[in-house]
Amino acid sequence: MKVAVFTGVGSVEIREEPDPVAGPQQVVIEVAACGICTFERRLFAGDKQWYPVNPGHEASGTVVAVGEAVDGLPGSPQVGDRVTFDLLTRCGTCNQCRRGKSSLCRMRQGRVLSDGTVSFGGFAGKVAIDAKSVYPIGDAPFTHAAMGEPIACCVHSIRQGGLLPRDRVAIIGGGLMGRLHLALARLEGAGPIGVIDVSEQRLAEATAAGADWVATPETALEVGGKQDVVFVTAMAGVDLAVEMADLGGTVVLYSAFDKDLPATVGADKSHREEVAIVGAFSQEPADWRTGSAHIRSGVIADALDALVTAEYPFSQVEDALKLVTSEPTYRVFVEPESE
Repeated sequence: MKVAVFTGVGSVEIREEPDPVAGPQQVVIEVAACGICTFERRLFAGDKQWYPVNPGHEASGTVVAVGEAVDGLPGSPQVGDRVTFDLLTRCGTCNQCRRGKSSLCRMRQGRVLSDGTVSFGGFAGKVAIDAKSVYPIGDAPFTHAAMGEPIACCVHSIRQGGLLPRDRVAIIGGGLMGRLHLALARLEGAGPIGVIDVSEQRLAEATAAGADWVATPETALEVGGKQDVVFVTAMAGVDLAVEMADLGGTVVLYSAFDKDLPATVGADKSHREEVAIVGAFSQEPADWRTGSAHIRSGVIADALDALVTAEYPFSQVEDALKLVTSEPTYRVFVEPESE
C-alpha cells in the first residue's frame, strides 16, 4: 500500500509499505478519506518540525478484514462496513486512563511503519486498528465520517462545558471547530448561539449555518451580551470569554494556545459568581459513540457538507497541503486511490 511520509518542511514522499494484517481483536480498514488538520498543516509549513512522520488522524473508510476474535461478534464492525475510527492508542493503564481521562493518556501516541517511522495511520492506503475503536456510519459520506475525530473532540468540549438546553452560548472562532460547536450545541437545544470572529466572511457563513447572532471581538459583548457557556476555539479571546461569562457561567478552552498565554479569572469572581474555566483536550470513547451516531443519523449532514472545502487524490497530497497553508479552509481531504 502507499503511505505519505513528511520528510521535511514542504516535503512529502509517497512510499510503499506492506499491507497491515488484523490481529485477533482488530480490523483492517481501507482508508477512503483523511482530513488535513492543523497538525498536518503545521508539519508541512515547518511550524512544527517532527520528521519523518506518517501523519493523518481524521479518517474514514471500509472494513476489509477482521480478526478471528471479532469475526461475527455481535456489535463489532464487519467486512463491508463503512466506518469512522479513533486512531489514538490509549494504554488503558496509566493514572489518567484509569480515571476515565484517556484523552490525556501518558503513553506516546502513534504507530510505526516497517522502518520505524512514526505513523498515525490516516495518510495511508490501509490501517489495522482495534475493533473497539471503530464506529460504523451507515451510508454517510466518507468526508462526513472523516470528520468523526474533530466531531468527537467537540462533543467532549460540550460535555466539559456542562451545556444544558436553552443555555446562552458564544463561540469564539468561526473556523471548522467553531462551526462544529455551533452544530452540536444546536442539537443539545442551546440558544441563542453566537459566533465571534475577525473575518466578515466567516461571520457571514456562520449566519448562513444558523448562528443566532455574530460579532467581531470588539462588538461581541454589546451584540451578544452575557453568556452561560463560552467556547474558545481560536488561539485568542480568553479575556473576552471570561468577560462574557455570566453568573454561574463556564469558559471552555478548546483551542491550543501559546504556552505563555494566561487564562485567568479573579478568585473572588470565581467564588461569588461561580465562573469556571475548564479545558477540553482531545476526546474519549463516549464522545466517539455520540459523534458517530450523529454522523450515521444524518442529523448534522447539512452542517458537514458546508465544511468540505476540497478533495484531492492521494497522488496530489502536496497540492492539498499547499492549499491549506496558503488560504483559509474548513476541511480539505486526501483520498487514497485504489491500486
